[in-house]
Amino acid sequence: MSSTRLHPGPAPADTRSSSDVTIEGAAWLASAETYPRSALTHWRSRPAAPAVLPCGSVFDVVSVPAVFGRRMLDRLWDEGPGSGPVAAHRGRMLLFAAPGTAQRLPSLLEWEEWGSAVPGILCHGTGDAVTVPPITSETRAPAAPATHLESRWLVAPDARHPWLPGPEVVLWACVRAARAAAGSAVRISIFPGGDQDAKVYDVSRRR
Repeated sequence: MSSTRLHPGPAPADTRSSSDVTIEGAAWLASAETYPRSALTHWRSRPAAPAVLPCGSVFDVVSVPAVFGRRMLDRLWDEGPGSGPVAAHRGRMLLFAAPGTAQRLPSLLEWEEWGSAVPGILCHGTGDAVTVPPITSETRAPAAPATHLESRWLVAPDARHPWLPGPEVVLWACVRAARAAAGSAVRISIFPGGDQDAKVYDVSRRR
């Protein structure tokens, strides 16, 4: 796994944050565009701007409410195979999945006992586009307070051909998260205090 970032700069001594997009990761995102090189040039000229990417050919995207998405992500990393890239954008979590997931996942959820307990899921595939956080991380203001509308990478693209979960894996995570939500219904919050972003996922475990 490469640790080279799109715009090289200072990095922590012993580890790389999972929110740093690498050169390889940016190339993978750009490969979804009709003109990848033009996309990369545009991103470099506007490093603080979110990007709009087409779905269906290189990846699909499953969008869920942020809190439920955090439960899904925790299950994927604590009990499952890990995840592909994951972003938070405007109160929702965007999980990048294998092409075809957007078409199959809704029907799988219809047959699943816990499917009706999965809240507000949106599947973006062929013909759809999604807005993702800025491709670079150096432009973030470190002193700015985090909000539920903040756009950021939780697990950033770091490889030219990242592993992506298929519909069965995403379904598994949905079911586990729905069960966890039902079991914690009496809790005030699943996050202690205000530190909702403290967990960093070990991208070296990604399948």
